[in-house]
Amino acid sequence: MPLYSEVFGHVSDRAEHSPSSPPVLVFLHGLLGTCRDWAAVIQQCAAYPCLTIDLPGHGHSREITTMGFEDVNRQIIETLRQREIRHYVLIGYSMGARLAMYHACQPRPANGPTLVGLVLEGGHFGLPESQRSARLAHDSHWAQRFMVELPEQVLRDWYQQPVFASLNLAQRQQLISKRKDLFGPGIAQMLRATSLANQPMLLASLAALNLPIHYLCGDKDTKFRALAEASALDVSVIPGAGHNVHVERPDAFSAVLQQFLNLIQ
Repeated sequence: MPLYSEVFGHVSDRAEHSPSSPPVLVFLHGLLGTCRDWAAVIQQCAAYPCLTIDLPGHGHSREITTMGFEDVNRQIIETLRQREIRHYVLIGYSMGARLAMYHACQPRPANGPTLVGLVLEGGHFGLPESQRSARLAHDSHWAQRFMVELPEQVLRDWYQQPVFASLNLAQRQQLISKRKDLFGPGIAQMLRATSLANQPMLLASLAALNLPIHYLCGDKDTKFRALAEASALDVSVIPGAGHNVHVERPDAFSAVLQQFLNLIQ
């Protein structure tokens, strides 16, 4: 079943793609987000057709469930086919970045859309086996809370996690207000299905791809900055940003994205 998606520009015209026409920019949000999270970036990408997707359990795909990474990958491919995408750059944030990595590392379906670039924001490359049981317990704990508690109660604690340490009180409250109407059971199901504990280690597979890849992170996002800088990928560190660069610094994110697009065309 295709996921809910929104289009900006003449995405459906890509069926007549020529080498000189721009690729479609396909955006994947993070956990708790929706396709609307990319609005500020898309405003600065008017030269490109764009497609934003609500991932399972989120936004208008809140009633869609999934079994795991391969299942989400299939749903993304179905969505691209439904929208008649031919050539595309995949851009993912956090959970969306992990799904984008997984997607890029899988064999391409025959006569399917062609991935021509990958932009990753704050995505983890995968855990060694020794760390997976602890991560599964961590994600299961949060999933249970999202399942049974009011979202606003869970979100107050969620945004106290170390990865969000760069946020001030006003920023945390803004995120809680923005996310308080999310669908708890859908978030719980997606969190379990795409737990980092269930993700293969993807860095070696990414490095072996014949594909342009760029990684963005904020200079305040110490965990993911360290992962990025140790990855040997092309990396941009954005000053004044934490884990969510495209919301905190959409101008800087869009500038890096444009530089990347200029290089691959």
